[in-house]
Amino acid sequence: MAVLPEPNFPVRPNEFVGRRSEIDEFREALRHGLAAGRTSSFAILGEWGIGKSSLLGKFADMCSEPIFAMLPVCLSVSSDIPDYLRFAEILLDKFAEALLSHPYMQGRVRTELQNWRFKHAHFGALAFECEPARRFLSTGTSLLRHTLTEAWDHFLRPSGLKGAIFFVDDLQNITSISKRDLALMLRGQFQWFGIEMLNYSICFSAKSDFFAETKALADPAVRFYTKLYLEPFTREEIVEYLRSVFDLAPDISETVAAWLQEKTLGHPYFLACVSKHLSATTSRIVPQALEQVWPTILAELGRERFCQDLSRLSAKELDLIHQFANLGNGEFAPRRFTRKFQREYFARLAEKGLLIRTKRGRYRLYHRLFREFLQQTK
Repeated sequence: MAVLPEPNFPVRPNEFVGRRSEIDEFREALRHGLAAGRTSSFAILGEWGIGKSSLLGKFADMCSEPIFAMLPVCLSVSSDIPDYLRFAEILLDKFAEALLSHPYMQGRVRTELQNWRFKHAHFGALAFECEPARRFLSTGTSLLRHTLTEAWDHFLRPSGLKGAIFFVDDLQNITSISKRDLALMLRGQFQWFGIEMLNYSICFSAKSDFFAETKALADPAVRFYTKLYLEPFTREEIVEYLRSVFDLAPDISETVAAWLQEKTLGHPYFLACVSKHLSATTSRIVPQALEQVWPTILAELGRERFCQDLSRLSAKELDLIHQFANLGNGEFAPRRFTRKFQREYFARLAEKGLLIRTKRGRYRLYHRLFREFLQQTK
């Protein structure tokens, strides 16, 4: 077995499969960035478990290829960031860490960088000698602009790096700033770098509704980013994934892929979960026996994922989610339930990731397997 499925972790870049069109688009953006001196910024959007973090990691790994020589700066966002200034400080801390660990960083420059980092420790709380300088760097925008401009001349260019890309995972976790304002601030920040021919860009992941607060696609907060909306794996991607995990003959791969697509709908997290259980229970996959092991696999999914989903619900929410499960696999409208349930319950369940808002006034459960589990545990 070449790859061990680990559904609770992002996929390692060297074990990554699928998403060929997204990878090709990002690679082309890197090539264009080398020629133009500025690289496009990206937004990777999708629902929970669809593979956003894994693709972000794959993109970051591509930056380190010698042909590109871009510095990847990786950050996973938590929900306790109070404002844009603190966000900028964290970005700069990660930037300094990435520079220090980069193999292109030569000894003399590395020593200068260590001194520079010590001088700039806790960037937002610098003890500047000059009061005007302290006021100038009192916002996240000015802090990033000043520090990254200084770093470009002192560290990136002397080390042969062509630029840096900030890979920010789960940007929607910053709730202290509206999503539109945050997208707009980052757009202004990194657009300025591009105008000044400083090859800095940002690539972030977020839920698929991240730009929902912005009404027009032409809004600057939206159009600045190259948006990649991730969908479930295609049949071809499922076959590719299976062959990376199991040693299967081509005809068996196709049969098992069809079964997995029916069960998981190509959802990467559930695809990895089912493959993990299959690899743990049998040394050789027999397509005719897959349905026999399915109840055991579904029970495992219930213990590992779905019970955790339900544990976060109030009694009222739990009642509502079970009613949804009895409606079939399609979409439904809140007006069917408004006599008994207030509309905020729908928004609350969507915020918890158990409902997906497909369009205005329409929702569905986040996955068919969740519905199947609910129907069996009512």
